[in-house]
Amino acid sequence: MKTKEIYLKDIKQGDKVASTFLAAEKNMAFSQKGSPYLTVRLKDKTGEIESKVWDNAVEFDRLFKKGDIIFIEGKAASYKNSIQISIVNIKKSSREEIEPTDYLPVAKADVNGMLNEILTYIGKIQNKHLQELLNSFFQDEKTADLFKRAPAAKGFHHIYLGGLLEHTLSVVRLLEKVAEHYPNLNKDMLIAGGILHDIGKIYEFSYDSLIDYSDEGRLIGHIVMGVEMLNKKIDAIPDFPPQLSLELRHILLSHHGEFEFGSPKRPKTLEALVVHYIDDLDAKLNAFETFITDSTNADSDWTSYNRFFERFLYKGR
Repeated sequence: MKTKEIYLKDIKQGDKVASTFLAAEKNMAFSQKGSPYLTVRLKDKTGEIESKVWDNAVEFDRLFKKGDIIFIEGKAASYKNSIQISIVNIKKSSREEIEPTDYLPVAKADVNGMLNEILTYIGKIQNKHLQELLNSFFQDEKTADLFKRAPAAKGFHHIYLGGLLEHTLSVVRLLEKVAEHYPNLNKDMLIAGGILHDIGKIYEFSYDSLIDYSDEGRLIGHIVMGVEMLNKKIDAIPDFPPQLSLELRHILLSHHGEFEFGSPKRPKTLEALVVHYIDDLDAKLNAFETFITDSTNADSDWTSYNRFFERFLYKGR
């Protein structure tokens, strides 16, 4: 496996560039003189940069597709106050030669440590049926591996490898605190619902190259997929209490809260209501913080207009 030569954040005006990047986008266009040129959006875990292929654009266009890892040679220049790379050569790279985490953003915290903390929460659950159910998910090597790598979303919150695990752990930590404040809540049900509420996302997204929806993710969605996964696990456990199954499935089905946000059901138990609000809080805080961090408007205490939140966000002084 090759060591990546340079990351996009380290490229400066005038640098000669020879390294591998993820082709996040590519588009063929024509100049005013009718000559074809290729625009390629290069990506790695540190950011994205637009690049241009002015010569042999048609030939290079045939060599790779969106989502491929490519080795490029070129030179960086300043264009409209941003760095742009003029590419003179492209070669497609083999997947076996690269480390995927070099090309997509990853969670800052160690994924193995985060997963171990999830397993610790499972070990503290008093209800043996729920504990057995959760162990059946996370003692499965394939499920655990996907859960460590999956993002939590494509374009809103925790949009990076390990994002699903980071989000889930954050939700579970908060749920434990809420259970301490409201002793009438069923803590075991809360924790189990928090751990499993987004489990379908390990298959909703593809994340071997670009983060995108899988076919199943677009056609079915993580809520229904998660309940299907849950049903299979419950069916394999002898004498799993039907009422326990009913309430846990309801948490998964209602965790988006309202019909307009894709929730098949609205929360109708205390635990489902709490999981919904904590899930929503954690997702929005991450999205809010990420938008502020990524803001390029350095001359202002405010970000640009955020279309999701429908407001400008205050960065502070």
